Amino acid sequence: MKPSLNHAAIKNKRSFFQWFKYKWSSDPLFSIAIALIIMIILQTLVLGFDYDSFGSWFQAWINNWINILRNNAATAIVALGMTFVIMTGGIDLAVGSTLVVTGALSMMLLDTGTKGFLLAMGITGVPAFAITILVVLLFGYLLGSLIGVSITKGKVPPFIATLGAMMIFRSVTQHFMQGYNPKVPTEFLQIASFKIGSFMIMPIVYWAIIAFILYYVSKRTTFGRQIIAVGSNERAAKLSGILVEKVKLRVYALMGLLVSIAAIIQVSRIGSMDFSNAGRGMEMDAIAAAVVGGTNMMGGRGFILGTVYGMLIIAVMNNLLNLFGVPPFLREAFKGVIVIAAVLLQKKERTS
Repeated sequence: MKPSLNHAAIKNKRSFFQWFKYKWSSDPLFSIAIALIIMIILQTLVLGFDYDSFGSWFQAWINNWINILRNNAATAIVALGMTFVIMTGGIDLAVGSTLVVTGALSMMLLDTGTKGFLLAMGITGVPAFAITILVVLLFGYLLGSLIGVSITKGKVPPFIATLGAMMIFRSVTQHFMQGYNPKVPTEFLQIASFKIGSFMIMPIVYWAIIAFILYYVSKRTTFGRQIIAVGSNERAAKLSGILVEKVKLRVYALMGLLVSIAAIIQVSRIGSMDFSNAGRGMEMDAIAAAVVGGTNMMGGRGFILGTVYGMLIIAVMNNLLNLFGVPPFLREAFKGVIVIAAVLLQKKERTS
């Protein structure tokens, strides 16, 4: 006897919910994607539909998203590096201060005033921009390497090493930059403000390119597999022939490089930098994006794509809280709740 259509529909419905429940509990990227879709729907509803035409609404919707992505691109790039750091079982609290010191260096090199270093040497225009970018990237890589050396060779716990670096970098920068207000050439601003069509989306393009590269590194290279191995079981990684200290050193050096890229984007986007407040809280946003994206705080697991999703969730949440008029101090509380919830879900996955 054939089952009735109603019985078949109920069976299919149960099968769908069983599949959904299984995917939600076993696939972090699936659950994060669902959460992101919900946030996008909320964002769209808050934007409203009171427009003259669909074209006007769609243009406003696109502009809103471009503003969200553009404003969060620098932090998103840092979050990608933070994913690798956390995957090794480490942490980097110095990213905000590293952003400040590398940003200050770029402005000193580019300064069009009397104290401009490259201008004093008669170097201007594109050559000055190229030299500045190269020097800043190398400097960021060096700062990251120094943190890595203190952790691997000095055996300083990552939390302490990066906490100390955070205080040193910012305080030294503030000391030398007090009373100094360098002027960035307007042409340099095109790095972030160059238009593609009618949209200023270059920071988003940089973020997308770096995310693709790091996704490939995490999935298709020996270095990516070594990062996972080190974070999963450092002793087993050593016994298998992996140079654990070298892997960690390279991860922190990469982190410094990515922060210097973010600094260049920030300087070229704004044209200045508040050395007291720039980058404050960036480490928390980067950690939050990585953890919400499924990166295990204990190390051994992380997803570059998940971090992209996590950053989008946090960016949309910040925008929604701003639109709802939630006070700035309370916005951090919402972010903290999301991070704690993400860690609790990870704990549940490990025990299940």
